[in-house]
Amino acid sequence: MMNEVSGSLLSSTPGQVDDVSPNAVDMSLPPSLASRRDQMFPKLAPAEIDRLRRFGEVHTWQPGELLFEASKTGPGMFVLLDGHVLVTRKNCLGIEVPIVENGPGDFMAEIGQLSGRPSLVYGHALDVVEALVINSPSLRAVVVAEAELGERIMRALILRRMGLIETGAGGPILIGPADGAGMVRLRGFLSRNGHPHLALDPKLNSIAKDVMKLHEPRPNELPLVVCPDGTVLKCPTERELAHRLGLYIELSADRIYDVAIVGAGPAGLACAVYAASEGLSVLVLDTLAFGGQAGASARIENYLGFPTGISGQALAGRAYVQAQKFGAEMVVPVEVTSLDCTSVPHAIKLDCGTRISAKTVVIATGAKYRRPAIPELEKYEGRGVYYWVSPIEAALCGQEEVILVGGGNAAGQAIVFLANHAAHVHHLIRGPDLAKSMSKYLIDRIGALANVTLHPESDIVAIEGCEEGVSGVHWRHRKDGSMQMKSTRRIFLFVGADPNTGWLDNCGVKVNDKGFVCTGLDLLPADYARSAYSTDGHHPLPLETSVPGVFAIGDARASSTKRVAAAVGEGAAAVAQVHARLASQKAINRA
Repeated sequence: MMNEVSGSLLSSTPGQVDDVSPNAVDMSLPPSLASRRDQMFPKLAPAEIDRLRRFGEVHTWQPGELLFEASKTGPGMFVLLDGHVLVTRKNCLGIEVPIVENGPGDFMAEIGQLSGRPSLVYGHALDVVEALVINSPSLRAVVVAEAELGERIMRALILRRMGLIETGAGGPILIGPADGAGMVRLRGFLSRNGHPHLALDPKLNSIAKDVMKLHEPRPNELPLVVCPDGTVLKCPTERELAHRLGLYIELSADRIYDVAIVGAGPAGLACAVYAASEGLSVLVLDTLAFGGQAGASARIENYLGFPTGISGQALAGRAYVQAQKFGAEMVVPVEVTSLDCTSVPHAIKLDCGTRISAKTVVIATGAKYRRPAIPELEKYEGRGVYYWVSPIEAALCGQEEVILVGGGNAAGQAIVFLANHAAHVHHLIRGPDLAKSMSKYLIDRIGALANVTLHPESDIVAIEGCEEGVSGVHWRHRKDGSMQMKSTRRIFLFVGADPNTGWLDNCGVKVNDKGFVCTGLDLLPADYARSAYSTDGHHPLPLETSVPGVFAIGDARASSTKRVAAAVGEGAAAVAQVHARLASQKAINRA
């Protein structure tokens, strides 16, 4: 919640710095955002403020009082009418550092206020302050009802979050070795959820070294995480960190949603946007981050409307903000353990023990990364073995030789991205060539890269390692049996995925022999003869499963086209069918 970002934390890699002064304050913007300053910090005219008054309430603060506080949920967006507010953040030593002073006509908020998330910074009244406070539901109403003004506010909120992410301001500070498994894990979680953070290596940063001396963590307690409120966590789980940062919202077992969407990949996010924009109450649940596997893609170049390509994280981030704009509730990280379809509303059980009720359920859980049969593979996951390539993993590969396994488009995009960071990429595939599994434009692009070597008909048979992680790889030629060994610290596996549908066991939802969910015409009369379809005389809708009111979209669905654009289309199409099923439920209840 700020009207400026501090440039003192800038580095070439967002969220990663080498050394900063504990009290440095630099009012400059990141270069990528400097030209958009006016869009980030528009000053509202009196007439515009008057238009906003119907959405909020005027409050007054005395000098020295806090308007908002880091890590605590605030009342929403503040439009300053009179007085001045000093915005500050805490550094990793717990010292408050000034960021900017706001005055009349400024408004203080960023994208987190759309969904009632905690503030990332502090706001101190310097004198008597009078401000119009617009809470989160009313802020969403503003950006929808006030077309031109709402668009300006929305753009400012998005750009401010971008500034926070690029500088790491307002987020937690992670302290530990850059390539540590815990560091990579938590940075990946925060980055994929669009949350600002800083990563400090005590070997390069004097402040981080001082914090390490203060807390004396054991190796298995790294990284240390200094939260915005000054709390220090030792190698927390994603769930623990999400709770501390306020990313995880508490759910009520008493509320009944119109639709619960399990999975926040492209299909789930599209469904959330269209359902929420049409007035349905929407809950979206995901185990790790919005975007799914597509969100980890370095670049998607065949998605309609983006001729120069777009990163999976950027595409997912835009959809995530869109869903919040229309009021969809997003909960990450949380795992759905089972679905009870014995009555309507359906009951969804979560790993935290909570049961959620929804009139309809949309299965959008996509696929989970396939683990090849390599001895001791799990031992090295996060310690040299990775299933995606983001800027975090790529930054670890500087001037190193790396191994990448896989022949699909995701593997191709990862190779192109890695080739800009690694000294050499050794590309292993099981088949004789890439023609059957990869788009031609990627094959041509990879073929032009001097630092990529293709090893066809090859399988990894063993991984060498030590306490620090992977140190080497052995692979075998599938035809002649010849062996080859390469010293390396990084292995990237893109060997396909299996449907993430195990949580559907015993709920009545039909899956095929490979675990994909059957819908519509995939279903035989025997598959739904004992369900409500047999009494109302209707065949399941095209995206509906063998259980009325339960739908499947995206990669988890048996007959789906495994492409991002197709998943988005199914997410949108499912909403019309959800409406139809809700209408039939109402008719049955009236009867």
